[in-house]
Amino acid sequence: MSYNGTSTTTTEEQLQRAKLIWDYHRMHHRLRPVDAAIGLGSHDLGVATHAAELYRAGLFTTLVFSGGNSPTTKARFPRGEAVHFSEHATRLGVPEDAILLEPDAANTGQNIAFSREVLAAAGVVPKTLLLISKPYMERRSYATARKVWPEVEVFCTSEPLEFTDYLKSIGDAKLVLDMLVGDLQRLIDYPRLGFAVEQHVPDDVHAAYESLIRDGFTSRLISS
Repeated sequence: MSYNGTSTTTTEEQLQRAKLIWDYHRMHHRLRPVDAAIGLGSHDLGVATHAAELYRAGLFTTLVFSGGNSPTTKARFPRGEAVHFSEHATRLGVPEDAILLEPDAANTGQNIAFSREVLAAAGVVPKTLLLISKPYMERRSYATARKVWPEVEVFCTSEPLEFTDYLKSIGDAKLVLDMLVGDLQRLIDYPRLGFAVEQHVPDDVHAAYESLIRDGFTSRLISS
């Protein structure tokens, strides 16, 4: 069996390796009410959808959407990720006065640091914080927040999608596998660069990562 998205066909073996990485990236935190939440900007509007669901469920009363633009989002969200995410969330029932905008962040560290400043300016100094991200960005978001904002208790969440359902929702398996590999590279490399706290990577996850790199899922890798 293979998955044929909008670009390259991926094999069943590659998808199995990718699912190992997908499962590792997810933190499986038990959700609870928190003082504030941050929706991390990206190409995935599902972040805003999930944020709206959690707001309506009463998990928080203050929501920051953070993000400017990147090469993967500029065409889709020309006015910036935070702005488009906010508009989507308000259409789903989140009141405008519950949302704060952070429109300048260009990476995850900035998402968190700049959102902290936006919250402080609004008089919100949270002790507990929920990070809402793409499914495969949960662990790196957590590791980054523990470095950038160690005083706050951090929880992570994302849309409750299975791996195959997420592939279908994005429609491009090659892009998703590239992103999975790229996020894991950052998770491995960023602690020594001072951007995140270290996370243990199991041997089977590391082997799957190296195999997918050999297979060419490298468009989201960075020079290190």
